[in-house]
Amino acid sequence: MDYTPVTPFRRTIDTAILKHQAAAQEDLPPTGANKWEVLRELAAARVAFGLSDRDLTVLQALVSFHQATILGGNDSELIVHPSNKAICERLNGMPCSTMRRHLSNLVQTGFVVRRDSPNGKRYARRYGDEKVAFGFDLSPLVRRFQEVCEAAEAVRAAEERYKRLRATVSLMRRDLAGLAEYGRALRPDQGVWDQFSDLATLTARDLRRKLEMEDLRRIEDALGSALDHARNLLDGREAEDTSINDATFEQHHQNSNEDSYDPEPRLEKARGGGVVLENQEVVDSPLCSEDETNSTSTTDDKLMPNIPLGLVLASCQEFKAYSVQPVRHWHDLVRVADVVRPMMGISPSAWDEAKRYMGPEEASVVVVAMLERFADIRSPGGYLRTLSSKAAIGKFSCGPMIMALMRRDAA
Repeated sequence: MDYTPVTPFRRTIDTAILKHQAAAQEDLPPTGANKWEVLRELAAARVAFGLSDRDLTVLQALVSFHQATILGGNDSELIVHPSNKAICERLNGMPCSTMRRHLSNLVQTGFVVRRDSPNGKRYARRYGDEKVAFGFDLSPLVRRFQEVCEAAEAVRAAEERYKRLRATVSLMRRDLAGLAEYGRALRPDQGVWDQFSDLATLTARDLRRKLEMEDLRRIEDALGSALDHARNLLDGREAEDTSINDATFEQHHQNSNEDSYDPEPRLEKARGGGVVLENQEVVDSPLCSEDETNSTSTTDDKLMPNIPLGLVLASCQEFKAYSVQPVRHWHDLVRVADVVRPMMGISPSAWDEAKRYMGPEEASVVVVAMLERFADIRSPGGYLRTLSSKAAIGKFSCGPMIMALMRRDAA
């Protein structure tokens, strides 16, 4: 046909339609485009082009009337001419008025161009070797394929950034909740732990909704400030006691005597009423007599660890492979430690000393924490005896060990 109309039949025309009609006169790319790939990329970027999922459903029905898989290329016939009834049948009985509304949006956004006949009907006729068709022109799908692909990639990149930011906020919320629980037990004199706990709870409630990117960034900033404040408070507490720090949980190096039958240094009673380590000097201790030892041991047994059980379970995972039942209470953790202890090479006497001076619960925390870094500890039994000696003189807490594991997991 020598002339290509630009105005639709009995429909108003505007600047957008004229713009899309002019773009439709450009030459097609020589390679063409796979129609299903075009639909897939356009589905990913539909919001950027102002299309809905129902618009794409109508477009898919129109594309299905084109028999070839590749649009363009050697095939320059990209006009399909189905009736409204045929289109609605392809759309599983969509009302004609609804179909026309979505079709109008496809025309307005420039992905379909109307090629109306003089009487508005859709048909195709042959004049010798020439075929003249009136209907819907699908050539914009080929011309704008590169644009659609770039928009789809941008949308996918934005979605990936959103997912990563949401995951970061979720992890920060979990850390803040754990630090608030730990800080409430370690430093009850500080009144900010309830605020941190409330912030973590409110963040968990907000994450149930579909938040905007700006909202997530705002929450991330608030959680970051709260985490920095919490870490500063906890680090300041640990700095007050130089004997309780991360070095407590470093690798233990023991210079053992090859001629000795006991590979573990022992806690022995000195004549002066102190506590001595094998090959080490006497350490003053209030354990002066057997009666005082029993009374002190009884008092220590009543002391519980200064960290919540939930924080221990979150930081230590290795012991769960040896636990038949879930650990829900401190006595469950003590039971698991009794099972794990001989596998680690800790003698019964070293285990009894740890329970006597630390208490069964805290001794169990130490054992499961040692299991996390079992490959780095040369002599678990000797290491446990060293910690027991510090506990005997009141210079040991299992809190820094758990915090060191938390920092390792967060790194």
